[in-house]
Amino acid sequence: MAGNTLTGLIPTIYTALDVVSREQTGFIPAVARDAKADAAAKDQTVRAPVAPAATTEDIVPGPSAPNTGDQNIGGVDVKITKSKMAPVKWNGEEQLALGPAGTYNTILADQFKQAFRALSNEVDADLAALFLNSSRAVGVPKDTPFSIKDDLTDAALARQILTDNGAPTTDMRMVLGGEAMASIRGKQSVLFKANEAGTDQLLREGVIGRIMGFNLHESFSIKRTAKSTAAGYKVNGAKKAGDIIVAISAGTGGIAAGTAVKFDGDDNQYMVVAATSSTITISVPGLRQDLADQTAVTVLSEFVPNMAFDRGAFLLASRTPAMPEGGDTADDVMNVTDPVSGITFQVALYRQYRQVRYEVGLAWGVAAVAPRHSAIIMG
Repeated sequence: MAGNTLTGLIPTIYTALDVVSREQTGFIPAVARDAKADAAAKDQTVRAPVAPAATTEDIVPGPSAPNTGDQNIGGVDVKITKSKMAPVKWNGEEQLALGPAGTYNTILADQFKQAFRALSNEVDADLAALFLNSSRAVGVPKDTPFSIKDDLTDAALARQILTDNGAPTTDMRMVLGGEAMASIRGKQSVLFKANEAGTDQLLREGVIGRIMGFNLHESFSIKRTAKSTAAGYKVNGAKKAGDIIVAISAGTGGIAAGTAVKFDGDDNQYMVVAATSSTITISVPGLRQDLADQTAVTVLSEFVPNMAFDRGAFLLASRTPAMPEGGDTADDVMNVTDPVSGITFQVALYRQYRQVRYEVGLAWGVAAVAPRHSAIIMG
């Protein structure tokens, strides 16, 4: 019977995968991948090296070259933190009941589609949750970006942040939520005309379009942040440009990670990555200017964190779930690769007592590697 072996189900599985690969999980194809991290065991730490900023020295002629140039190479830890599967199960009576209608393979394809979709959506949501690891933000909360016809200022300001931070500009990505993408489609329609945009890539591939050097992606995992009631906070002690930890005097409401803050006299909007009752930690590269003692702090919340970043700013490590040496009780196992995102899923078949059970599995982990190479476009 078709469905008792995975070989016979290859057309069904790939039919399902072709549909899911076009779902709006734009972070998955937008971020970087690392083969070493992909191969890690669950909860095993893989360290991605990060070189520090370089310093300059005066050239002083002499009999020998100076013995300088030592650096402390930093790093970001990446782990495979999740190993999950989505099950699909059928017994003989259920298959027999559908036999005359000829709908078994159609229903099975839909079940595989939902399994791939569930795993892809969870991976995409984990990547979207890294938004607070972005250097700074542009835009205004609840003000949908790209809502003025033929005005791409939001993209230009995001690119300015990345350029100021020294981010590479050869592979930049922009992942937008539904509202921002609706504005793109409704107000910036020139991007969707192949004769004017110069390419039909947005119509044929996972990339929706390209503006200001950014490849555009869409993700429904981008959600509006929670409302903050924080008020009355001030800087406690003068701070210097480049500082990331800012002491604050007592206020009300509490400042939470994932909000953004502004300081009086400074137009920059900084992402808060951690906070206590007495300090806030902002994302690197830190403050853009000095702050005086008792500078007022404004907390920004209830914004949609659309993201613009260099591909290498975020990392996705994913692989198929590990099987023991010699295999387990699965009768058949095959891997299928999503042609758009590059994710490889594992499909396993288990023959049980008068029923068959399929598992679609994936193991993955995510990390923010270079926060200075990411910016938020508030919406």
